[in-house]
Amino acid sequence: MNTTMSPTTLPITIDGANHTATLILAHGAGADMHSEFMTDIASRIASHGVRVVRFNFPYMVKRAEDGKKRPPDRAPKLVDAYAELIAQLGVECVIGGKSMGGRIASMVANDDESPANESEQISQLVKGCVCLGYPFHPPGKPDSLRTDHLKVLKTPVLVAQGTRDAMGTKEEVMVYGLDKTLELVWPEDGNHDLKPRKASGFTHDAHIETTAKTVADFVKRCL
Repeated sequence: MNTTMSPTTLPITIDGANHTATLILAHGAGADMHSEFMTDIASRIASHGVRVVRFNFPYMVKRAEDGKKRPPDRAPKLVDAYAELIAQLGVECVIGGKSMGGRIASMVANDDESPANESEQISQLVKGCVCLGYPFHPPGKPDSLRTDHLKVLKTPVLVAQGTRDAMGTKEEVMVYGLDKTLELVWPEDGNHDLKPRKASGFTHDAHIETTAKTVADFVKRCL
């Protein structure tokens, strides 16, 4: 496996730099790669023997530069940015992300209509995809599904989804007709950040740690 990383246009942060199995992890729509969730999960995954590369999409880079909040770019632009980073890093990898970042990664990995899939280089480098809280639909809009490219997979996908996630509960997701090879793990009573309610008897820390171990194992299997 090629493990030499090239310079990148977008800023990156690496956890577990001495490891060879590589996971590229993108942030969600509203918080950057240094958010509490991204920092915590990346550190924990790295502790299980995976090199985790975090990055900011271009719109988030601009926000950091001028302090102005702006919405994410349209999906095709985000897909292009993700694909460009993969090509620049030039290593076999699993890709993924939190919420929107996971959705974009899944499109890079599995959407035949995505320009990224026209690149033989990208298809050769991407060996799997991890989604942490997949936005199956916008909150309160259960009929606006984002699942077409998940019904027939060409790249392995793991989704960690809280059972009460407002963007796709367990009850909702189980009837979507997703590809049977798609791996789903369900932190009990977890919300979109995998956080359970105190009364549930579960803890956020335990859910994050279990998810991190599951992700690390998946990455190693794919690579």
